[in-house]
Amino acid sequence: MSRMTLKMVLFDLDGTLLPMVMDEFTGGYFKMLAKKLNPYGYEHQSLVKAIWHGTAAMVRNDGSCRNEDAFWKDFSATYGEQALKDKPLFDDFYANEFQDAKQFCGCNPKAAETVGWIRDQGLRIALATNPLFPRIATETRIRWTGLEPEDFEFFTTYENICWCKPNLDYYREVLRRAGLKGEDCLMVGNDVGEDMIAASLGMKVFLLTDCLINKAGEDINRYPHGGFDELRRYVETLIEGGQEE
Repeated sequence: MSRMTLKMVLFDLDGTLLPMVMDEFTGGYFKMLAKKLNPYGYEHQSLVKAIWHGTAAMVRNDGSCRNEDAFWKDFSATYGEQALKDKPLFDDFYANEFQDAKQFCGCNPKAAETVGWIRDQGLRIALATNPLFPRIATETRIRWTGLEPEDFEFFTTYENICWCKPNLDYYREVLRRAGLKGEDCLMVGNDVGEDMIAASLGMKVFLLTDCLINKAGEDINRYPHGGFDELRRYVETLIEGGQEE
């Protein structure tokens, strides 16, 4: 029987390292975005509808373009070419006002502590967050956890990848960037449908249940699960198992 190895831990962000109730977070920050853009002709309800429509376009992305391009192509179909000219307004929002959206999230010091502990074990760490946000917004959300973007070997954003969760091609691309096989990695996330699917590629998985999302009502007992204390114990067992001859 070959010994198991663990080389990298992949973390989801929203609801995993960064505690949140997704509807509260999106609802709160969409209001902030609408307030900024209303003077430029973007009415709140139609703006939110168009953003969700563009988000769905990213989720459907088949790898033919970056998620950023998929979003703006869809968004401009609603608002016309003027939307593309207004893109700097959105960029400015994420660079400035978006900082205050931290109020719609929680904070769990154990998240940063656990990432640091895993690094101390000699394991590589990457952030496999669903790439629906621009880089600047992702870096901001990383800092809300008490970590820095540099704490991760790489992280996915809507500018740098062409798929979204739960598309397995998203995880295949993450593995390609890491230069690893599925069995070399552990995926940690809070969404049963979007994160645990990584097991299909041979990855170990851990379901963080603090902000659990389980839309299909799956039996979560099929996955290792719990909070950060349980995650740490699980990683310890994987490390110990990999050291056995």
